[in-house]
Amino acid sequence: MGNFDIYLQPTEFFDFNKKFVRDKAFEITAGLETESDKAKALFYWVRDKIKYNMHTYIPSAKANFKASVTLRRKNGFCVSKSVLLSSFARAIGIPARIHLVDLINHKISQKIIDFMETNVMHYHGYSELCLNNKWVKLTPSFDPKTALKGGFIPMVEFDGENDAIFASFDDEGNKFGEYVKDRGVHADLPLKEIEIVFDEKYPKFTQLKNGQMILPIKDKTLTYK
Repeated sequence: MGNFDIYLQPTEFFDFNKKFVRDKAFEITAGLETESDKAKALFYWVRDKIKYNMHTYIPSAKANFKASVTLRRKNGFCVSKSVLLSSFARAIGIPARIHLVDLINHKISQKIIDFMETNVMHYHGYSELCLNNKWVKLTPSFDPKTALKGGFIPMVEFDGENDAIFASFDDEGNKFGEYVKDRGVHADLPLKEIEIVFDEKYPKFTQLKNGQMILPIKDKTLTYK
């Protein structure tokens, strides 16, 4: 198997071997000829049609990370939306993978920082698609409604050729996205690794996993990944 072949295969999480996932990828790209145009169509469909939902980023809930589940539910978070985008790309023959990083989103609320007990979002994820012989980074996280509500502006836009990830600064010159640690590229999702780090870095996630009650966050405008 060649180096690119591994990025074209279905996996446990990139499960485009399920017919309805594969069919949706071909439906979205119907009538388009170039890989760049197809990649753009897939990116904007996942960005805009899959509603952002931070509350489903729970590493112990394996199903939440599968492309098929995200597509069926029509909501997801940074990692699950990126898995779906990369799964769509693989379904139509574009090599794709997921890139995991630690991110500081400088525009999140203090309430979310208090909940996480840190301002670092460990294991933020974005897609990488191989287009015109280069890997292109794509972040489909925030749908338009979430971006406007949370103030995550400028939105990520993709021209079909160049990287499309969170801007370092917003439209007013304030800090926005800051990538602080690279956790590598992956052909399939290393969910166990993510769960170990979440248990270590986010004590309240461990409390939730163990069935302990914690006070809910009431600020419905908040998103953090």
